[in-house]
Amino acid sequence: MKTKPRISLIVAGLLILAVACKQREAAAEEAAISNEKMGISADSTASPNANAIQMPERKFIRTAELKFKTKNVSQSTDAIEETVRIAGGFVQDSELESTINQQFSTKISQDSTLETTKYTVENNIVLRVPNRQFDFVLKSIAKEITFLDSRHLKADDVALQLLANEMASRRSNQHQKRLEKAIDTKGQKLNQITEAENAVNQTGTAQDEKKIENLALQDQVNFSTITLHLYQKETIKQEVVAREKDASDYQPQLGIQLVDALKSGWYVLESVFVFLVRIWSLILIVLVLFLAIRKYKK
Repeated sequence: MKTKPRISLIVAGLLILAVACKQREAAAEEAAISNEKMGISADSTASPNANAIQMPERKFIRTAELKFKTKNVSQSTDAIEETVRIAGGFVQDSELESTINQQFSTKISQDSTLETTKYTVENNIVLRVPNRQFDFVLKSIAKEITFLDSRHLKADDVALQLLANEMASRRSNQHQKRLEKAIDTKGQKLNQITEAENAVNQTGTAQDEKKIENLALQDQVNFSTITLHLYQKETIKQEVVAREKDASDYQPQLGIQLVDALKSGWYVLESVFVFLVRIWSLILIVLVLFLAIRKYKK
């Protein structure tokens, strides 16, 4: 008779222990789901500070901007571009141009002219090189420098930004799945379904934007950007060219000019004679008046 109460107590204790274990498992499962939504790994939840997010590995966007003088811009440009090619990078932009500062011509003989041109050669280059070759390319560029105007190096750590974008994209993905599930399982009116579909599209768009932003950041991490401004001292170029003749070089000889003058004088005389013939009536009237006045005076 005494064994029955003992058996009942043992059974009750086992039941209580089983319920407690199930509650603990359920709590652990809920915590794991919550951590997964927040982007926290299972290893981090095992630590004393379960809600802390571990610091990700550093990822740097490295950039450099240099302005310097070189002996020959064209040759230095070729050497730098070859170095970038060997390093596995590429030239994003290159703008080589010559600016004319002064230009004039000097007559050195009857048929020759010396043309003098003073100009400056400059080039603005944008290079993209693998991050691991960043220092190698900078050291190679330094060999082309004769005078350094400025040098600016920068390294931005974007690891946290990448992590934040990834977590935001994950949350958007989960939200999108819940919305799609709600649309499929719950019978709703047309306007409610339309609003839910718009919310799904907006969530998907935000998720895509975060992914694209991460891809852009990762590309800048993988390939560093180097901006260069090259210039050289003023260059003088002189060239002897055939001189263009002036109008004075084509003047006729004196005899020809005298003959032309006689012809011109004769043409003038002809014009005067023709003019007088044209006004013969007026001359006749003047002559009659002159004779009448003269006779009247006598």
